Amino acid sequence: MQRTIVFDFGGVLIDWSPYHLYRKLLPSDDAVREFLEEIKFSEFNKKLDAGYPFHKMKEELLEKYPHRYQLVRAFFERWMECTGEAVRPAVEIMREIKRAGYPVYGLSNWSTETFPLLQHRYQFLPELDGYLLSGMAGVAKPDEEIFRIFLARFERNAEDCVFIDDTQANVDAARRLGFNAILFTSAGQLRVALVKIRVLKA
Repeated sequence: MQRTIVFDFGGVLIDWSPYHLYRKLLPSDDAVREFLEEIKFSEFNKKLDAGYPFHKMKEELLEKYPHRYQLVRAFFERWMECTGEAVRPAVEIMREIKRAGYPVYGLSNWSTETFPLLQHRYQFLPELDGYLLSGMAGVAKPDEEIFRIFLARFERNAEDCVFIDDTQANVDAARRLGFNAILFTSAGQLRVALVKIRVLKA
């Protein structure tokens, strides 16, 4: 079967980070990092990605961190400010892959509550052959189950898929299931990796 190229969204094709919001509210990146660690941001955000309701998570966190009330509330009321523009060099690579004749899909940790609010901003989305969000699957990367759901939904074999993600744990999970997985650090590095496996020409 022909190779299928599978892109993560946030950090690869879309510039998403809580730092975009909290840099407006805290004095330094160190202060942002300390705050995010204090409220265990990565843990609760993964639950949101997997479908946990935003309003319930907001109530729980405000109760748990009353001394951080305004900062916690900001995430839920100003969530869109975490989201930046499309990462143009990576999107251009995705389009180059499409022009070369490969099917291209998305597999991303993203809540189905928030994704509809911004998907109109990213013109590349309709160009994909399909995508699966963690909020649709009810499970988030790096849980291997989301990769199995992806393969079943789009009738693909892991060994025929090239998966691109900016998080090592997600890349490792994909590799355990037989995907050829690339850790994304930059568009330039991705191009080199894709040339090496002969998806793109030098």
